[in-house]
Amino acid sequence: VQLQASGGGLVQAGGSLRLSCAASGRTSSRYVMGWFRQAPGREREFVAVISQSGGSTYYEDSVKGRFSISRDNAKNTVYLQMNSLKPEDTAVYYCAAGLTLVVVTSAYGYWGQGTQVTVSS
Repeated sequence: VQLQASGGGLVQAGGSLRLSCAASGRTSSRYVMGWFRQAPGREREFVAVISQSGGSTYYEDSVKGRFSISRDNAKNTVYLQMNSLKPEDTAVYYCAAGLTLVVVTSAYGYWGQGTQVTVSS
């Protein structure tokens, strides 16, 4: 499966962005989909994950209540709605596809190219 992330940009603190991840190739509905991010000088970290059906989601503690992951399997697309953005959310955001609902990057075999999110204070 090939993944294409989009929707990043520059936003002021407190603002919102919606990231999209379009999948092509194998039907994305068979995969758990996750969002990860990597800030300069830091390791890639988990942000959110959603099950194949969309019935289960899990979030990193710092984004709970602010970010929301969803998916539209008919469109082979996963979304990350980000509200109340903070400067510490600045990073390159990656979508990934895997087969198990876990938060570790090594469990995801397919990755998109990343989209930059910059939050100014």
